[in-house]
Amino acid sequence: MSGVGIWFVGARGSVATTTTVGLLAIRSRLAGHTGMVSELPEVAAAGLPSLDGVVVGGHEVAEGTLGKRAEELSAGGVFPPALATVLAGDLAAADERIRPGVVAGHGTQRSAADRVGAELRAFRDENGLDRVVVVDVSSTEPPAGDVPALETLAALEGALDAGEAPLPGSSLYAYAAFRAGCPYVAFTPSPGPRLPALLELALERGVPWAGSDAKTGETLVKTVLGPMFAMRALKVRSWSSVNLLGGGDGQTLADPDNAASKIATKANGLESILGHPVDGPLHIDYVPDLGDWKTAWDLVSFEGFLGTRMSMQFTWSGCDSSLAAPLVLDLVRLLARAHELGAAGPVPEFGFFFKDPAASDVHALSAQWAALAGWCARAGRGAL
Repeated sequence: MSGVGIWFVGARGSVATTTTVGLLAIRSRLAGHTGMVSELPEVAAAGLPSLDGVVVGGHEVAEGTLGKRAEELSAGGVFPPALATVLAGDLAAADERIRPGVVAGHGTQRSAADRVGAELRAFRDENGLDRVVVVDVSSTEPPAGDVPALETLAALEGALDAGEAPLPGSSLYAYAAFRAGCPYVAFTPSPGPRLPALLELALERGVPWAGSDAKTGETLVKTVLGPMFAMRALKVRSWSSVNLLGGGDGQTLADPDNAASKIATKANGLESILGHPVDGPLHIDYVPDLGDWKTAWDLVSFEGFLGTRMSMQFTWSGCDSSLAAPLVLDLVRLLARAHELGAAGPVPEFGFFFKDPAASDVHALSAQWAALAGWCARAGRGAL
């Protein structure tokens, strides 16, 4: 395979910019593949497309340029400042492929979906790409409401034709992507492609997708530690978490409505692993001074033999964009391969990357890894 495109929703945000810088740096032999799961032998066995043929484009509603955002991130320590300077020309070229994003209230959702679809097809054709993977790294949205038009594809099409606007922004992009034949990554906990009508559309158009809400930090640790307690028959009484975030993500999640989606996905996995509800608050707080960094503090209270009470604490501090960017490249390569092999709908084996894995109730990281490695072995043989 060659000629794969990444179309970012939120193309000048922290994650998209870091991913673009990382891709360009790897191709220029200025950086290695640290953090990229797709470079591990078990995953590379799938026969994944090379990064050398990947082209970046996208949609963005914010002002500014990709180069300027790269300078800001490098100044904050996300990656070496020299990369933003050396790659300035390539970043400017990528910035030319970024189009104005969809803004609610500017025209109908039908016209917006048609425009997005046309731009996706133009991006694919103008750059001679085999396929384009749409990656949503835009701001987190509140959970989708109970809207009848979202229950079936026929009802959704009728509502859009009538000039109604039933779709959340992330779902509008998923709708346009599926209609254009593009695989989709729901990197955030926003509703995206998880609505019943869009599940139907993805299957109808033969398009694979993966989601939701990438597992990059504290929840990643939980999905490793949780099985430990379960396997040792230790009763977890409570698991309290405090998350401190800076940057745009932290600012977005300062809104309780937006935070509801994130809190739900962070809590679901642990209860599934342990097999029972777990007490304890889960806080997400915005600290502007942290910039693109995040810190999580967890206190686990558990009970051992003869009812002995014990506890465990851990602190996770990491750079959100640096943790997320390699996973974006992994998922793009995996979905491109899945599309080539004829997969359609959510790919449960890609749940390894997510807090709320679509079409799967498996949350323990080791079990998710085994499923992903098995999928890659089958893909390498060309038979899913």
